[in-house]
Amino acid sequence: MSAPSPRSVGSNRLLKWGAAGSGLLMLAGLGAFAYASNVAAGRASGSGAITVTLRDNRCEPGELRVPEGRSTFRIVNQTDRAVEWEILDGVMVLEERENIAPGLSQTLGAKLRPGEYEITCGLLSNPRGKLIVSPSQAGQDGEAERPALTAFIGPLAEYQVYLALQSNKLVREVGALNDAIQAGDLEKARALYAPARAPYDTLTPVMPHLSDLANAIDPLPAYLAGREKDPGFTGFHKLEHGLFAAQSLDGLAPVSAKLLADVEALRGRLRALRLMPEDMGDGAARALRVMADALSTGGTELYAGTDLADIEARLAGVAKIIALLKPVAGEAAPAPLAAVEAKLAAVEGQLSALRKPGGDPAFDALPQTQKTALSDGVNALEQTMETLNEKVGFGQDNV
Repeated sequence: MSAPSPRSVGSNRLLKWGAAGSGLLMLAGLGAFAYASNVAAGRASGSGAITVTLRDNRCEPGELRVPEGRSTFRIVNQTDRAVEWEILDGVMVLEERENIAPGLSQTLGAKLRPGEYEITCGLLSNPRGKLIVSPSQAGQDGEAERPALTAFIGPLAEYQVYLALQSNKLVREVGALNDAIQAGDLEKARALYAPARAPYDTLTPVMPHLSDLANAIDPLPAYLAGREKDPGFTGFHKLEHGLFAAQSLDGLAPVSAKLLADVEALRGRLRALRLMPEDMGDGAARALRVMADALSTGGTELYAGTDLADIEARLAGVAKIIALLKPVAGEAAPAPLAAVEAKLAAVEGQLSALRKPGGDPAFDALPQTQKTALSDGVNALEQTMETLNEKVGFGQDNV
């Protein structure tokens, strides 16, 4: 949420978006964005999409009402900042769309059950809106028949073990990074930054369940009112800014100590987290969507440029889910599963071609054609993962 939210999920180089500002403004000038002043006016003409306009400190409308089932939202950014939009159930991010550039819009599809949810309205500090989902027979029709829940007992148990192992590794790696910072060793801390992030990136599919911790561990400055000077700028990217932009350890010791405490808390929360089968499939698809959003706008490692290592770790987390679901999905939806595996292999091949044995190139140094191709590959993988989820029947009530 990302998440952003966590998101976080979860991500971007939007601090540098001004370099492409003229192009974005030209795109923005191609059309005017209608916004909703009430629920009835909230549906984009002819599209069925519900329009939500983000302004400096609010959403318009501030309250949405939809029937259960799948809804499509069109998020229009009328602020001067890149923003994200999330649907939240407590601390869990149900759906999110990141990196919505000023003056532009993005769409988001969400399959929702009856209940009352919150929606974010741009920056993390902004007041939240409300989304009310009412029961509807239509929302229960047309569901795919999914395998019995007992078929997922093994994959769920193995995934819980994987999460425990990765969170243990995260605590160890962040502990080593913290030791280097506390000892005043700048060069060692810089070398340990990317390895410390990697285990966290593998956890991206489940971080929407823990958005409060994601917002402490991995907030991006683009989504904070004060950017790098905002009190909410903590965690990995605060350390990244000091280590690679400022190239100084000044003020980082307490930030590092808090990050270690936060990842230790995350390890405990993950042990207590009870997942359902759809949390695996939907979590993988959401992680890919957030990754594609970040790639399309320049990445998330704004100062270190270590996005390729991030992407590899996030893909590893998604690949683990695909492998664990294979015995069940292979029976229920063999063709979509084969498509997912093929798209995953293609993205892994793209990434392998970009990474170098002597050290990865900085993400912003890659040719735009390569970054676009990688983003397109992740998008294609996300779409096939969504199809697999639908064919397996994720998102239904338990049977």
